[in-house]
Amino acid sequence: SNSSAESLDRLYPAVGSTKPPRKRTTSQCKSEPPLLRTSKRTIYTAGRPPWYNEHGTQSKEAFVIGLGGGSASGKTTVATMIIEALDVPWVVLLSMDSFYKVLTKQQQEQAASNDFNFDHPDAFDFDLIIATLKKLKQGKSVKIPIYDFTTHSRKKEWKTLYGANVIIFEGIMAFADKELLKLLDLKIFVDTDSDIRLVRRLRRDISERGRDIEGVIKQYNKFVKPAFDQYIQPTMRLADIVVPRGSGNTVAIDLIVQHVHSQLEEVRASRAALASAHQCHPLPQTLSVLKSTPQVRGMHTIIRNKETSRDEFIFYSKRLMRLLIEHALSLLPFQSCTVQTPQGQDYEGRTYSGKQITGVSILRAGETMEPALRAVCKDVRIGTILIQTNCNTGEPELHYLRLPKDISEDHVILMDCTVSTGAAAMMAVRVLLDHDVPEDKIFLLSLLMAEMGVHSVAYAFPRVKIITTAVDKKVNDLFRIIPGIGNFGDRYFGTDAPPDWSDDEDALST
Repeated sequence: SNSSAESLDRLYPAVGSTKPPRKRTTSQCKSEPPLLRTSKRTIYTAGRPPWYNEHGTQSKEAFVIGLGGGSASGKTTVATMIIEALDVPWVVLLSMDSFYKVLTKQQQEQAASNDFNFDHPDAFDFDLIIATLKKLKQGKSVKIPIYDFTTHSRKKEWKTLYGANVIIFEGIMAFADKELLKLLDLKIFVDTDSDIRLVRRLRRDISERGRDIEGVIKQYNKFVKPAFDQYIQPTMRLADIVVPRGSGNTVAIDLIVQHVHSQLEEVRASRAALASAHQCHPLPQTLSVLKSTPQVRGMHTIIRNKETSRDEFIFYSKRLMRLLIEHALSLLPFQSCTVQTPQGQDYEGRTYSGKQITGVSILRAGETMEPALRAVCKDVRIGTILIQTNCNTGEPELHYLRLPKDISEDHVILMDCTVSTGAAAMMAVRVLLDHDVPEDKIFLLSLLMAEMGVHSVAYAFPRVKIITTAVDKKVNDLFRIIPGIGNFGDRYFGTDAPPDWSDDEDALST
């Protein structure tokens, strides 16, 4: 009808219309399980872009693929095939089904009797979808609602996702909003025969969602099929690529993968080049080095000596950590206060002016600094971040994090025992910033740093305070600090690092 056509014209942009240029932007949970495990590798669905440019932000926005099509057309299967063929380390698969609106009591009753239309654009929270995709595209963390199809409601818990190299957004209304379309770099429509879609929907809703066959058919005839004809099929004209027969069309999927690869030509800065621009400059003012007293120099002599026993290495490392922590705490903001002594006299003193102090250790070596922090900070909260180096790309990747709630209000002591080029430290700082910790409230503590790492962190995050007991000038071809301290984690824990593990002194911090 004419009214339907006018409605669609308001909803969708005209074919061939020029899309405005896309702005280039910069940039408590456990890691989500991997989406795919193949014979050769694991593809994670909750990761982070493995590299940031010299400004501490993503070199490039994530590439977003929109997958539209009718209900049970095979969108998720096509997405999985694309992900596996792409062979990129970090991918986010985002389903539109997570963004159904919260139903009223009356709507809940309608849904229970299969009388609520879940296949209408009004059933989805497009504002939340757009806000979520924008943040993911910028590499920021987002919280995704978890929808329960049995009770037709959102669960209390949410899941946390991080930006990735590629984001695949799939759903029946993937192309049903003008603002949403602007975020999609590639639009794919999965076109599958209606009879096949009905059979798949029957199988899925009965076996997975506890529906009966009469209810599924009633809902299909009353809502699903009319919605497909009115709202979904017309969006096929907006697609860049149409995939007939869904996952059975391997030729189309191969062409899609080739196109995405051509768009994903990321310029990966070499690790050494990250700090080269500032290598000849004086050390930054945000750096504070523990005074090199004879005592401090003597302890460095012991822990740097390759002949030092493990027991002595641990003992004197702990002593240095304690001094480092106490030095860092002296740099926190304090304010004047007056207390009364037991003699009834006033004493003009100082008190910490922040709300709380939280320690965050970069596993595994950074964890060794936690006891020193606990010893001098009463009731300190502790979080952890695990960053490992991809043995194929040589780039750091976030694998796990656990951060206290409301960390954004705290001063954060970020702990890592050695920092060579600073890549792992920068990624950890980026995670804290994503959790809304102000940059000037982050204190990066390390027993030993290389000048390259100091320059890199200071250049990327000029308001982060960098605190260490010593700075060495050089880094060798393996990105180990020279003269250095050796592999701190191995010496402290008495282990030989497995081939796929990299401590900070090795590729982890490079």
